[in-house]
Amino acid sequence: MTKRTRLHEFQSYLASRLAGVDNRSASGLLGIQAGGEYWLLDLADSGEIVPLSPLTSVPLTKPWFLGIANIRGNLFSVVDWSAFLGKENTVQNANSRLLLIGTRHGSNAALLVTRMVGLRNVNALTLEHAEPAAPAWANETFSDNEGRRWKKLRVRELLTDQAFMDIGI
Repeated sequence: MTKRTRLHEFQSYLASRLAGVDNRSASGLLGIQAGGEYWLLDLADSGEIVPLSPLTSVPLTKPWFLGIANIRGNLFSVVDWSAFLGKENTVQNANSRLLLIGTRHGSNAALLVTRMVGLRNVNALTLEHAEPAAPAWANETFSDNEGRRWKKLRVRELLTDQAFMDIGI
């Protein structure tokens, strides 16, 4: 009986905490690192984070398209996020992760990232001027109190971007 009471108290505590937070910060931001760049994603769009699994290469694709990963019986197309951005290839090691970004939007897409940075508080970030030539999926830039620049990734816009979807050579 005591365990049920404690669970109920904990659930009530969480509900009251969430009710006191505004919608913008309640949605949360996930921070990732791709090469030397830092990126933010809305938690709702970030999807699942999984360790790097074996990849099956696909011939006649662009170098940033790493192949297909089987994750619990579902196939995901894997993009090296840093290489897609025109930077260095991501080193595949114990810190690198696959970020499954497309399932919410009906696409099994995954980004290979250098590492997960963790949750970011939107109130601790300062909005900066975006680069004029930035694509629609990366037109917001922030800075934090440590001097790092963060670009916000808009997953829905990325998944409809022709350059991202065109993996063939």
